[in-house]
Amino acid sequence: MTSPSSGSRIDTSRAHPARVYDWLLGGKDNYPVDQEVAEKLPKEARLNAMRNRAFMHRAAAWLAGNGIDQFLDIGTGIPTEPNLHQIVQGIVPSARIAYADNDPIVLRHAEALLVSSREGATDYIEADVRRPDAILEHARTFLDFSRPVALSMIALMHFITDEEDPYGLTRTLVDALPSGSYLMFSHGTTDEHPHLVKSVTTTYRKGEIPLRMRTRAEVEPFFEGLDLLDPGLVTATKWYKDSPAPTEELSGFYVGVARVP
Repeated sequence: MTSPSSGSRIDTSRAHPARVYDWLLGGKDNYPVDQEVAEKLPKEARLNAMRNRAFMHRAAAWLAGNGIDQFLDIGTGIPTEPNLHQIVQGIVPSARIAYADNDPIVLRHAEALLVSSREGATDYIEADVRRPDAILEHARTFLDFSRPVALSMIALMHFITDEEDPYGLTRTLVDALPSGSYLMFSHGTTDEHPHLVKSVTTTYRKGEIPLRMRTRAEVEPFFEGLDLLDPGLVTATKWYKDSPAPTEELSGFYVGVARVP
């Protein structure tokens, strides 16, 4: 694995989405300020995080099994095992995976835990999705953009407010991908848990974490111009291909995988 050096310091005075998510997944790489936010979230939040993680595993495995051997994962989070590269390289050992996140603690863990297979490679950049050009510039030094790339944006864009143009940011990234590439995407929603809207948004706001849950109609534009694969834009436990159907449960995430024409 290669990674740029970073002088960024970890801010333990403010909660960070990656560390809150780590707590929800049962991880230990978080601080009291993150735990304070996570513990105030409804119990369903933890189950939703796990359902979303399971979708990522199924989608990444399907893509790797269908010939995709390059992944750009933005909003990586703490590398809870098995992480994306472990799923992918278990199927295609020579696969290359570039990770990006904006929390310095993720970089520290990435250096220790995102260890590639011998045949493949992993890379990491400390960068923010709000600066997509910087991510793409670095990714092009590691991935071959003359061939298909899978862009992974899992549980990320609900932390981008409307004012920050989430659709435009996503479009910039997708437009850089060659034909035959894929977008693997999930987004937080309260459509199936309307009674949790107030408690979830209030908890994140008190933790100084911007949160913009979106409805199905508001998530659809992220896939504009792409060929959405079956079963389409669905909740997390309803997405599967060439694998046993997961237990269908209510979900706090809309998910989808789409091909770049």
